[in-house]
Amino acid sequence: MRIYLVVNVSQIVQYKEQVEGQKKKEEKPVEVEGVEKWEIEKILNKRKIRGVEKYLVCWKRFTAEHNSWERREDLGNAKAVLEDFEERMEVEIRRQEKLDRVEEQDFRRGELLGKVMARMLYGSDNGKFEKKYLKKLKRN
Repeated sequence: MRIYLVVNVSQIVQYKEQVEGQKKKEEKPVEVEGVEKWEIEKILNKRKIRGVEKYLVCWKRFTAEHNSWERREDLGNAKAVLEDFEERMEVEIRRQEKLDRVEEQDFRRGELLGKVMARMLYGSDNGKFEKKYLKKLKRN
């Protein structure tokens, strides 16, 4: 028997209050050379659409709902934040590549064991094993 979570649509409403500890006040922008600008807290993600790189920016003193995708050219004054993000991305890419290599090696080991096990089960006939093994696998 399966039990599914059922919620009445009338119970679903948008949450309007701030969560405890969440930034509440939206500050005014900083003025740089007579132009109003907001400060960047950190960059969360990066994407490329039609050859244009955009970064998901978390703004200082703003809630997460104000995060926005901005072009690299628009983040000219935030070079330190961009460099920090790129460095974090490089570390994450290297870590993921290392994990991928380990998974690939584990897969190869498992594949080898599968062939050895098949030889034990079906027996080997001096090089004819591969053909017989493949035929038996296709039947199964």
